[in-house]
Amino acid sequence: MLSLFPPGFKSLLRGPLGWFYLVTIIQAVGFGLSLVLTVVYVHDIRHFSVFFATTLLAVNAIVGLGISPVIGTFTDRVGPLPVYLTLVVTSVVAEVSWAFADNAPWLIATSLLMAATGGALFGPGSVLLTRLVPEELRQQSYGTNFMILNAGIGVGGLLSAAIVNLHDPKTFTILYVGTACFTLLAIFPMLKLKAFGGPVSEEELSDEQAQEGWRDVIKDHRLVFLIISAIVLLTCGYGSLDSGFSLFVVDQYHLPVRMVSIALIFNTVTIVFAQLFVLRTLEGRSRTKAMAMVGVFWATCWLMMGLAVHSSHWVAIVTLCVAEVVFALGETLWSPMGPSLVNHIAPEHLRGRYNAAFGVTWGVASIVAPLLTGLFLGSSHATMWPFALCGGALVGGLLMLRLGHRLSAEEDGRVASTR
Repeated sequence: MLSLFPPGFKSLLRGPLGWFYLVTIIQAVGFGLSLVLTVVYVHDIRHFSVFFATTLLAVNAIVGLGISPVIGTFTDRVGPLPVYLTLVVTSVVAEVSWAFADNAPWLIATSLLMAATGGALFGPGSVLLTRLVPEELRQQSYGTNFMILNAGIGVGGLLSAAIVNLHDPKTFTILYVGTACFTLLAIFPMLKLKAFGGPVSEEELSDEQAQEGWRDVIKDHRLVFLIISAIVLLTCGYGSLDSGFSLFVVDQYHLPVRMVSIALIFNTVTIVFAQLFVLRTLEGRSRTKAMAMVGVFWATCWLMMGLAVHSSHWVAIVTLCVAEVVFALGETLWSPMGPSLVNHIAPEHLRGRYNAAFGVTWGVASIVAPLLTGLFLGSSHATMWPFALCGGALVGGLLMLRLGHRLSAEEDGRVASTR
């Protein structure tokens, strides 16, 4: 697989970029321990309703949405590293508290704190990554980071499948405390990147640039259309996977909760082995067409899940695992294209704000998806949930195709950058 890396990129792995990727894999193992278990934890372990659990996710997303612009502004003003470290330390406290939360006020307060710190990796981390690689290798760097992220999640998922037990609440406590430990451990290699984590020097900015802020970000119609398109896609992708996948498997497929972790292992293994091949295939191709294909893959995944609800036990298991492989192929397209497009159109002094604005897509998707999940899975129409997501994913893909008409060939990745 190393032969698939460009020569210049391989040399970067021996420097600061290698430390960044070490941070990614440490945190990813922690993510994998408890990924997509939130609704099951709140509903089946703490014995609250599905509506309460999914509404909690939606409220969390609102909090994350509100704090995202603040994180973006501070990232530009003080640099990505101080913001990252502050969010990570706070996140550790929140994760430990979540592991022991056993009443509604405790769950609500802790989940809100987790929501407020949830942008630690995406926003400041994306800005920091752009400083570690030249522009022509950013697409490669984001895709590789995503591959490493999923390798770590796969390891965490294996550990989770071996530990989690729906009839033993202590196993969930172990998983969430474990997540906090890995999050804390990731701080140490991140400190190796101190030289790259400061703000843009004021001497590098013109008087006009120094006055620019959120108003100028919002005026960028390319970014606004990208955000709208991404919200639709992510609502029918990651947002629904996080908010309803585990509950759908347990309640509609009538499979044990450990099947959630096993299915996600198929997802992560696919990404680990396919990502570098996909990156090589995507080189010099349209970013928006690739993101439109994400909608096709995700729509296929949900269609398969919907059709397999009334099948036999073993057919349901096989379909579930294959559907996660299909979903993963869509992820290998999304992971390099979305961030690289945002950071291509973003000026350096507003990069934190641009990434925070793009991060809004995750926030809105994480509001809408749990509410849709609650409406479907908390009613007699639960089996229609994946079909609704299938249609939404296709709409998101069509919007991405329209976005391509608003971009230059260079911005869309069809020709090499001249900057």
